[in-house]
Amino acid sequence: MRIEAYTQVQQVYKASRQDKTKKQEKTSFSDQVQISSMGKDYQTAKQAVASCPDIREDITAPLRQSVQAGTYEVSAEKFADKLIQKYEMR
Repeated sequence: MRIEAYTQVQQVYKASRQDKTKKQEKTSFSDQVQISSMGKDYQTAKQAVASCPDIREDITAPLRQSVQAGTYEVSAEKFADKLIQKYEMR
């Protein structure tokens, strides 16, 4: 049995392991993200919309009060005119 052949094989494997670890250390990358100006504008607009309330209280509060008081009236002529305008635009 030759022991020196075993040590030579072991030395080859150790050398190849060291080469692999050195290669991995050299190829370290860092990720980077760059957002375009359009993307930044989109994010700003999205934040502005999210911060606004869904219901405009300055418009709906008087209508709500008149409905609750029973004084809200719908003009049939105005309703019909707006309905016709909506379907004529299509």
